[in-house]
Amino acid sequence: MTTKDIVFITGANTGIGYQAVKSLLQSPKPYHILLGSRSLLKGEAAVAKLAEETDNGHSTVEAVEIDITDDDSIQRAFQFVWDKFGRVDVLVNNAGACFDTTFDNDGKNFRNVFNETYNVNVAGTQVFTYVFAPLLLKSSSPRLLFNTSGRSSLAKEAAHEQVPKFAPGWPKQSDSAWLAQGYRSSKAALNMIMLTWQTVLKEDNVKVWCINPGLLATNLGGSKSRLEKMGAADPSIGGNLIRQAIEGERDADMGKVVCRNGGVQAW
Repeated sequence: MTTKDIVFITGANTGIGYQAVKSLLQSPKPYHILLGSRSLLKGEAAVAKLAEETDNGHSTVEAVEIDITDDDSIQRAFQFVWDKFGRVDVLVNNAGACFDTTFDNDGKNFRNVFNETYNVNVAGTQVFTYVFAPLLLKSSSPRLLFNTSGRSSLAKEAAHEQVPKFAPGWPKQSDSAWLAQGYRSSKAALNMIMLTWQTVLKEDNVKVWCINPGLLATNLGGSKSRLEKMGAADPSIGGNLIRQAIEGERDADMGKVVCRNGGVQAW
């Protein structure tokens, strides 16, 4: 049984999740990091890459196969962690997906776009958290994080900030993927999930947040280059923000959506 803090990060073989693992490996604090990946081979490849990119003698990383859209996969991952460690100190719900393209293109396929998005970002995240909650409650200092989006803010949307323009009439034509109704509404739902988990786990002294890393150049939606053209920043920024929450730097903002600039996001 390890005395290191055990951190489980879903969707950690690439993108923000990978950068979160890398940031933790650069910390003076020792961790045992469970790098969640839908493919064990890809997870193990990520572990090997991290070994090349970092020099850390006090933290360890281990790949764990988990697909949060598959209940059996979640249960297998839970049993593995339960049998080997008996606890988790930090759960990071990082795995997410975006299936939106443009409004006019997605119109004929909205049901599938929304169902697939919510299955990952909302239902999958909820089930994973529920199944792993008993492990989290075995920790002496449990933390629970959800990776949301700056585009989930209802306040900003109501103020019509950074929205594409649509001409009068029908059908609506747009070459902008910025609207992303499926993705953005799923992340707004995720914010509510965070708040409800804060209520459920309040008497267990679990610290709970949503993390808004901002627009980052990942493969979300399958187009890193498109995100870069939209001004996306390096994913390491998101990894560092997750580490800040894990290491107590954002404790004053518990129960809120914390941002990389030190602020909090309006609901």
